[in-house]
Amino acid sequence: MVATHAGTALRRRALLRRGALVLLLGTAQIARGATIVAVRLWPAPDYTRVTIESDGQLASRHLSVGNPPRLAVDIEGIELNAALRELVAKVQADDPFIAGIRVGQFAPGVVRLVVDLKQPALPQVFTLPPIAAYQHRLVLDFHPVQPADPLEQLIAQHVQGQDRGPVPTPAPAASDPLDELIARHAGSAGRRPQQLPGEAAVATAPPPAPAKTDRLIIIALDPGHGGEDPGAIGPNGTREKDVVLQVAHRLRDRINATTINGNPMRAFLTRDADFFVPLHVRVQKARRVQADLFVSIHADAFITPSARGASVFALSQNGASSSAARWLAEKENRADLIGGVNVRSQDRHVAHAMLDMSTTAQIKDSMKLGGALLGEIGNVGRLHKRRVEQAGFAVLKAPDIPSVLVETAFISNPEEEAKLRSASYQDELADALMRGISRYFAANPPLARSRSV
Repeated sequence: MVATHAGTALRRRALLRRGALVLLLGTAQIARGATIVAVRLWPAPDYTRVTIESDGQLASRHLSVGNPPRLAVDIEGIELNAALRELVAKVQADDPFIAGIRVGQFAPGVVRLVVDLKQPALPQVFTLPPIAAYQHRLVLDFHPVQPADPLEQLIAQHVQGQDRGPVPTPAPAASDPLDELIARHAGSAGRRPQQLPGEAAVATAPPPAPAKTDRLIIIALDPGHGGEDPGAIGPNGTREKDVVLQVAHRLRDRINATTINGNPMRAFLTRDADFFVPLHVRVQKARRVQADLFVSIHADAFITPSARGASVFALSQNGASSSAARWLAEKENRADLIGGVNVRSQDRHVAHAMLDMSTTAQIKDSMKLGGALLGEIGNVGRLHKRRVEQAGFAVLKAPDIPSVLVETAFISNPEEEAKLRSASYQDELADALMRGISRYFAANPPLARSRSV
């Protein structure tokens, strides 16, 4: 009996010593044994993102090297596994930033990741806590040292479209003998031809005015979500981020082929591929290209599959117009948490300042735009609400651009999910949005500020 009590006491002392050791070593030691469960790579013209997901919080150290440009990252508390090795094969040849990735077991419990770069870049390394379907994430972002000017790119695209080759000169029409007679009778070139007896006066048409464009009308299209943030997912696996990008591409083609009162239109996409763009950056991009309108495209979801129909939303300064609008705005505003924003970035302070500048005039114009779009969307599909709703959507807070968010359909409804996947319905939807934009400009001509094209 005494031996039994002695053994129990020894076990208790051993457990206490191990508990004290854990407290002394801290969280770094607790993190050891974390396992990499997934790796993802998101190349884009704006920036390239590398995401390393694990079942425990990761600690890391990194060092940038300039010649040749590369980033070395030591991830502590893990062992090299098959999931992390997959990152090497995920690098694409057309990635604008990453030339290659190397991984290896640098030391016991330390994996070294070396990212070889094609050009000097500004790296950001940060972690994200678990949210939605994701566990802990270590994120490596590579931004250009000198970002391109999107407005200059738009103008260059427009000029290239005009310069694709000389316009064919039509063959001269057969000469009219009466014209030749009048020309000879007129004598020298600057004299007006004399009227022949019994001939009606010949009207002299003024020379055609040279084609001149001093106003490029820019529509910012904002396909929701992207990259790490898939958005809503339909019952058959359709991802919101994919279908809204397809609709945006179709609408872009229609905008680029349209003129308003002789002035060409040009579409600018806040994302043109599958990558994540923070909400405030979407607004900043639209303002940098001096967009005339901002249209954010989404596909709604609800907890029951019976909800259906399209909706259009504008910003509100005085609370949401309905509890459903408030719920949706809160859900959409969480995109930054899911997509992953570096909270230590200085841009965050700029974002908060900018997103509090929305004006009454902007909201008034946004309601007009929303009404025009809603009227046309109702001709091709069912409407969830027949009026423009309002709520505090962060992505609609450009102070000087009429901005709306279009929920094209409920992707959580199996029937509407199938329609969203259909090329024919996407075409109908893009046509309706184009008609709505044209209707808005017919009643509200764009401001006459000049853009050099």
